[in-house]
Amino acid sequence: MSMIIERLAVIGVGLIGGSFARALREAGTVGAIVGIDTDRSNLEQALSLGIVDEIAPDAAQGVRDAQVVFVSVPVCAIPAVVREIAPFLPAGCIVSDGGSVKTAVVQECEALMPPGCAFVGGHPIAGTEHSGAGAAFASLFNGKRCILTPTRDTDAGACDTMARLWRSAGANVCSMEPGHHDRIFAEISHLPHVVAYALVHAVGTADVEGENVLSYTAGGFRDFTRIASSDPVMWRDIALMNRTALLASIDGFSASLAELRQRIDRSDPAGLAEFFTIAKQFRDGIL
Repeated sequence: MSMIIERLAVIGVGLIGGSFARALREAGTVGAIVGIDTDRSNLEQALSLGIVDEIAPDAAQGVRDAQVVFVSVPVCAIPAVVREIAPFLPAGCIVSDGGSVKTAVVQECEALMPPGCAFVGGHPIAGTEHSGAGAAFASLFNGKRCILTPTRDTDAGACDTMARLWRSAGANVCSMEPGHHDRIFAEISHLPHVVAYALVHAVGTADVEGENVLSYTAGGFRDFTRIASSDPVMWRDIALMNRTALLASIDGFSASLAELRQRIDRSDPAGLAEFFTIAKQFRDGIL
């Protein structure tokens, strides 16, 4: 694959940012990569692992010559980071992000772009429960979706460049309006995470005759709740930034759980079989 950009700046060289850098390097679609991170030890690890070619003392210096700046920090922090770097962006620079909430981020960041620069909202649908530069790997995005969320004001050329970069990283790229994105991901990503956290919290605090209930967990519980090992700060930010859509999703889940409870309470075997069968069919349809 031929080079797409000569210089990339990655702000937040963790699982997503580090894997993006690794994937582009492996594909040969980027020249030099500069890493920017508030965690100095993480940044030095990224350098020692060859994820980045150099590290910047601060964000302002790190973005000066970049053609693309990829911001991979907790979603609540993205606008503040873009505000910090905006005065130092070179002409024609593209800024993009990897946050899983888009409406608020895109609105704020588009407004911060200096003339001649563009912001392109993005969300790679990939990840693990691990974090930091040491968790990054080049194949993370292979066969996964990356959603770009351009608006009517987004520069078409900038959007095309980001699409080409994500495709070179192995992702399948699609586009949608930011609000539509947030409603979808409240249902299929944000709700499952808060449910997993809530389940572990409920079981962990359950008082069953003084027993440590979690010590009896096996494969099913652990598989179901794996995502509750994700970064609590990241999920705090996501829950707050996508509050309206997530609350609607929680209400829908609560109604479904209440219906299930009623069928159990009235000892309704046919109703339970119907409920579980419908859910199984939905699940099997995913596979």
